[in-house]
Amino acid sequence: MSHSSNSTYQDKMLEAWQQRMLVNSPNPNPNKEWLSQVEEAPLFPELAIVDAHHHLWDRSGFRYLLEEYADDIGFSGRNVVASVFVQCRSMYRQDGPEMMRPVGEVEFVRGIAAQARSGYYGKTKVAAAIVGGADLLLGREVASVLDAMQEAGGRLFKGVRTPVAAHPDPVIRSNPVPVSEGLMLTKAFIAGAEQLVQRGLLLDLWVYQTQLMEVARLAQALPNLRIVINHAGGPLGLGAYQFDRERHFADWRAALTALADCPNVFIKLGGFGMPIMGFELYSKSQPPTSAELARCISPYINTCIELFGYERCMFESNFPVDKGSYSYGVLWNAFCRVAEYWTAQDRDQVFHATASRLYQIDREK
Repeated sequence: MSHSSNSTYQDKMLEAWQQRMLVNSPNPNPNKEWLSQVEEAPLFPELAIVDAHHHLWDRSGFRYLLEEYADDIGFSGRNVVASVFVQCRSMYRQDGPEMMRPVGEVEFVRGIAAQARSGYYGKTKVAAAIVGGADLLLGREVASVLDAMQEAGGRLFKGVRTPVAAHPDPVIRSNPVPVSEGLMLTKAFIAGAEQLVQRGLLLDLWVYQTQLMEVARLAQALPNLRIVINHAGGPLGLGAYQFDRERHFADWRAALTALADCPNVFIKLGGFGMPIMGFELYSKSQPPTSAELARCISPYINTCIELFGYERCMFESNFPVDKGSYSYGVLWNAFCRVAEYWTAQDRDQVFHATASRLYQIDREK
């Protein structure tokens, strides 16, 4: 190869790399060497797990695709039978109408699901359910986007998540792209959510504790809409929330209590590795053991279980976002420690049955 042709090739490779999504994330990237300081054998190794919330992406400087996820599962020794992929602005289409570009993410993940079914990456049915990223603020116009996503995802496409997490303090941010407050109760959002109801699709929501009453009003306005709250309802530990944590915990619990009265609302237990939660696990000289992590998160998990019941709760990894704070194996061991004295039936509900039922995951296919 001549020097000029080699330079052209390198230029094209550089251009292709620069086209990958550049993300200014407030969440730390994982440090493999740091995480390797704590390794644990799996607790309840035969317990079936449906990871109710994870992401896949190829961002500039941070690749987390099927191989990386499968490696985390395999190294952990966990019996992860299936997983739920959730919107993360991954592999959007480069052209076409702006509102249709998120359909590319669903196409991409359906391909990953097919790749996982080969068995080459382990037995986990990765992306057995797909939650896409349709913009419900389009109102009734989102119908065409949802139809395209259903076609792209087939039976795997189960619902959408439109980013709505917002807070007036700019320090309190967990999403790469900040959004405005008060979106969920706008006429446009409600009209878009009604399109989900018509198609029997779910609405995943990542909100902060200050927005839980807003979600309750949405759930009451659309009682036939099944809403899945992400990350334990967003208890906060940054900014003013890092002080007097007992009071803020009480506020979170009170808001969550009102939300739990809505029978169409479910909740995922996880996301505790994000800086916004305030545990600062990523800043320690060593990552937490599962016993240490369980002590941190058990008050939140136990509260969610008390309010929603086992049948409306499900565990999630939130990987690779939470991988900046602990390994996959340590996280699921921590969940096992919290659930140690639950009945076997209750453990089954939160580790796999709730997610399987809600996202209509057929583990045999």
